[in-house]
Amino acid sequence: MATFLMIIQLFIVLGALWVGSRYGSLALGAISGIGLAILVFGFGLKPGSPPTDVIYIIIAAVTCAGIMQASGGMDWLIQLAEKLLRKHPGRITFLAPLCTFFLTVLVGTGHVVYTLMPIICDISLKKGIRPERPCAVASVASQVGITCSPIAAAVVAFVSISGANGFDVTIPQVLMITIPACLCGLMAAALASYNRGKDLDKDPEFQAKLQNPEQKAYIYGSSATTLDKDIPKSAKLAVYIFLGALAVIVMFAAVESLLPHHDTLRAVKDAAPLAVSPDVSITADQLVKAKIEVNGLTEHFDKPLAMNLVIQIVMIAAAALMIIFCKASPKKAVAGPVWQSGMVAVVAIYGIAWLADTYFSNYMKEMQEGLEGIVAQYPWSISLVFFLVSVLINSQGAVVVAMLPLAYKLGIPGPVLLGVLPSVYGYFFIPNYPSDIATVNFDRSGTTVIGKYLLNHSFMMPGLICVAVSTTIAYLLTLIFY
Repeated sequence: MATFLMIIQLFIVLGALWVGSRYGSLALGAISGIGLAILVFGFGLKPGSPPTDVIYIIIAAVTCAGIMQASGGMDWLIQLAEKLLRKHPGRITFLAPLCTFFLTVLVGTGHVVYTLMPIICDISLKKGIRPERPCAVASVASQVGITCSPIAAAVVAFVSISGANGFDVTIPQVLMITIPACLCGLMAAALASYNRGKDLDKDPEFQAKLQNPEQKAYIYGSSATTLDKDIPKSAKLAVYIFLGALAVIVMFAAVESLLPHHDTLRAVKDAAPLAVSPDVSITADQLVKAKIEVNGLTEHFDKPLAMNLVIQIVMIAAAALMIIFCKASPKKAVAGPVWQSGMVAVVAIYGIAWLADTYFSNYMKEMQEGLEGIVAQYPWSISLVFFLVSVLINSQGAVVVAMLPLAYKLGIPGPVLLGVLPSVYGYFFIPNYPSDIATVNFDRSGTTVIGKYLLNHSFMMPGLICVAVSTTIAYLLTLIFY
């Protein structure tokens, strides 16, 4: 009976995720709330814990990035990327994904590349390169960069959850694995895309379009560029403030001694419970939560300021500096795509992670018994779970927050989980993510497509190659360094 209920409730969780993904945007988190309500009120499961620490970090980081965008700083970054691409148009299949990747690494979200996509298409057409080649891999790269950004929810959540489960890893240590691994994956995907499809002069479908004067004017008649924009000094200053904030965060993460330390109470290891009455006992951990000091059970120690708080403080302070010194409009920031997409991610992670934690925390014992053999023999197989969950919920941060605690409770070592971190990107598989849809629309040549059978789309090949190569190399790197 218990197993039957467990399966029924799993279908409720998956159903909520599937329906939410169909509606997209805020619906991902909101419809997860329906699944949560059914589990709690309908089946009487104990509610899990919403990932508040991660949510606070996203809010702080997105606010800072949104303010930078409002100041014009993002326009300058896009302009620099365009100058590089137009200087080397023949190498655009390799340079375009590098540009979108590093833009995402800097600002922690892949939604900053929409301005760059029409430029990539325009340069490709003028050079006679099939736009599908750089456009598809560049869209994939814009999402791959999330596991390589020091302020992205996926990275911060990984560090926070790992620390709570005994694997003390810093943000720089995570990036030292994910950045080289993901760059190798991207270059492998770009190499596979270099001669993908027919050249434009040999593509009968494209040549047929050119026979129509209106179609030809649509394809070649306009030129997307940001080079004509005048970038004020205040916009450049905003970028420098933002980069400085990132440098401060990485510095604190790398050198713990620079952080403020505070006196903190902790439980003494192997301390026996304190008998309050014949039927009641209190553990040392419970005393710590209640901030009660008892000799023999608790002790004082100096604890450095938590990195989740460091990120929040630095990001909010940087946003304030941009408002004061860079003429950044808070109203413009709130209306911008970076801030709006970030708030959508907050709601999605809030609902999805709370729903997943509620289900898994109630059936942890059963899952440990059922999966411990597979996990013990093939710990890397958790990457397949991460990938499949990402296909459903379209958020790498939500995958980490929802699934990483389960992975640790199953006994998978922290270094292994770090090695498979790139596998949390799987939502290219079903082409319904905004960056992929936008890329299809930006490609005026019509070569970047969502196929007739849904899964035969332009992003499948570069996505699979990139994730497979990135995960493999990251896993090998952790075997070497851990």
